[in-house]
Amino acid sequence: MRRQRIVDVLVVGAGPAGLATATLLAAMGVGEVEVVDREPQAGGVPRHCAHGGFGRIGMTGPQYAERCVAAAVGTGAVLRTGVTVTGWAGPLTLDTTSPRGLERITARAVVLATGARERPRSARLVPGTRPAGVFTTGELQRAVHQHKQPIGGRAVVVGAAPVSFAALDTLRRAGVAVAALVTEHPRHQGPAVRALDARLRHGVPLLTDATVTELLGHGRLSGVRLRHRDGRTAHVPCDTVVFTGDFVPDHELARRGGLSLDPGTRGPAVDGSFRTTERGVFAVGNVLHGAEPARAVAREGALAAMSVWRHLADGDWPAAAVPLRVAAPLAWIAPNRLTLDVPNAGFTLRTTAFLPRPVLEITQDGRTLHRARLHRPAIPNRPFRLSAGWTPRVDLTGGAVRVEVG
Repeated sequence: MRRQRIVDVLVVGAGPAGLATATLLAAMGVGEVEVVDREPQAGGVPRHCAHGGFGRIGMTGPQYAERCVAAAVGTGAVLRTGVTVTGWAGPLTLDTTSPRGLERITARAVVLATGARERPRSARLVPGTRPAGVFTTGELQRAVHQHKQPIGGRAVVVGAAPVSFAALDTLRRAGVAVAALVTEHPRHQGPAVRALDARLRHGVPLLTDATVTELLGHGRLSGVRLRHRDGRTAHVPCDTVVFTGDFVPDHELARRGGLSLDPGTRGPAVDGSFRTTERGVFAVGNVLHGAEPARAVAREGALAAMSVWRHLADGDWPAAAVPLRVAAPLAWIAPNRLTLDVPNAGFTLRTTAFLPRPVLEITQDGRTLHRARLHRPAIPNRPFRLSAGWTPRVDLTGGAVRVEVG
């Protein structure tokens, strides 16, 4: 028999974004705030990241996760782990299952903070057999830091984004030699360019303009086959390969709920107040834009909490919204729905190509709303920001607003 309960706010996902949202809402006294997560422990991805750099004082991932959990519990939010949300029974009603049985939870507001995941080898359509020794960054970190599993002796890391270097550090901690970092781009996309260049010069080859086209080996990985942009092929012997980056939002619950998804981010479409296309349903964190750092999504969580609070207080919800679209080589923009009932804090964008100080042009129905040159290069796998000073010029009865590289 399915039990039924009512709460004021139900947050789905106990990572940094969801916990930050719940912490502030509980502190503001909005009523019963509950967070559910299918994992056995709350804290999200940072739980598996043994490296430092989390939070303002540079904690390790587990320390940061523990602090986020303690803050939520300390303000009165209820955390329930091992709870899987299986679907919607109404606009603000969710069905769940857990070792304690089946439940149906109805809330005054629902916040989706389900995060993002790296696409595995199968989703990247890399052919070959199915040998042991194939990981994503998250799988690698859990194997090394949580389960203390032996990994292998010689690895190839696919990708050269910031998360790729986290994988590199994890492999080194596990005593695994790294044969190469492989990237389809002409250079790496790490944030500290000089430091990373020095690191790569000291023993880790960076293979640019190259893609992994096949995994080799039976039973255990024996190597990878590469293809360079100029058509050359190569074989790199290894017993481990780690596919990094290429994040996709974990949007299955949003899709089941009939929420509009943005074609660029592939997550729920939201406005500057994190409101989705369904009244009373908010979305925050990396389900909107896989994947930004923990500090960034926790900051979003605090902003989302204020929006939820306003909604609970006066039922505010936009009567109209204009979609915001990007053109290649831009990959996505978030938020991606424009409403003018509340101030917008600005926008986050990603690009698929290196752009040295690009000029961004924003138009609607052939009318130029804004044109500006960025002060810094735009780099793949790293976010850049766009101010919102031009948004009052948007016509809410007009067509989509487009952001392009001029």
